[in-house]
Amino acid sequence: MFRNVAELVELATTKNMKIADVMIEQEVEVTGKTREEIIAQMERNLEVMEKAVERGLAGVSSHSGLTGGDAVLLQDYIKKGNFLTGKTVLDAVSKAVATNEVNAAMGTICATPTAGSAGVVPGTLFAVKEKLNPSTEQMVQFLFTAGAFGFVVANNASISGAAGGCQAEVGSAAGMAAAAIVEMAGGSPQQSAEAMAITLKNMLGLVCDPVAGLVEVPCVKRNAMGAANAMVAADMALAGVTSRIPCDEVIDAMYRIGQTMPTALKETAQGGLAATPTGRALEAKIFGISAKQGE
Repeated sequence: MFRNVAELVELATTKNMKIADVMIEQEVEVTGKTREEIIAQMERNLEVMEKAVERGLAGVSSHSGLTGGDAVLLQDYIKKGNFLTGKTVLDAVSKAVATNEVNAAMGTICATPTAGSAGVVPGTLFAVKEKLNPSTEQMVQFLFTAGAFGFVVANNASISGAAGGCQAEVGSAAGMAAAAIVEMAGGSPQQSAEAMAITLKNMLGLVCDPVAGLVEVPCVKRNAMGAANAMVAADMALAGVTSRIPCDEVIDAMYRIGQTMPTALKETAQGGLAATPTGRALEAKIFGISAKQGE
């Protein structure tokens, strides 16, 4: 039904439908499943996401010891009331961190679009839930809207850190979340596209450099910043701010940047933060090798 964001927006606008419903129709057409079956599956995904957020907020630690407990620290900080940014933004950040801490602790999460970027969509969803009080149906629609934009990225660029760097993972996740936030808040399909473009173009070039090759450092905190980026971009789009570069062109730019990005910066743990002295020392400690061997 749609191959890019322009076609997605046109379908939603001309048919006077939500982007979520366009995505559901496409899933029905592609999979041959009923609308009810597809929605039921997404409801199960929503349950997995909610449980991951709850578990992370209760406090978890990874087996490596690199990550864990930051979601709790953020919630405690919010409760003190002395934060500098907005409560909803910080809540989104903490819940994104919570989800990725669960992933690092070998817990169950829902890849959105990948495990390494799984915190952004649920983090923002369960934060705006406190603000917008959506029904379960609306929360499921949020996921379909995010999925529609993720579908476009996956088919026109990449959602793989190994192929396109972290811009393709957390960048895509943040754009997906921003678009979905806008629709849930009552924005137009075009505003959702603007939010996606604004988010993604501010994460272009983001490298994938996991310390010790683990999806922990800096991945967890990148999900935090991806969530914050998504929230701000959604507000900008809802305010009427537009991206001078159309969404599809931003996605294409991301693809081309990924193609020219050095292999050392694409999930190989050969460059970036993974290659710092501390990064190498942590790798050696975790895997029980000498620092020289880890170089």
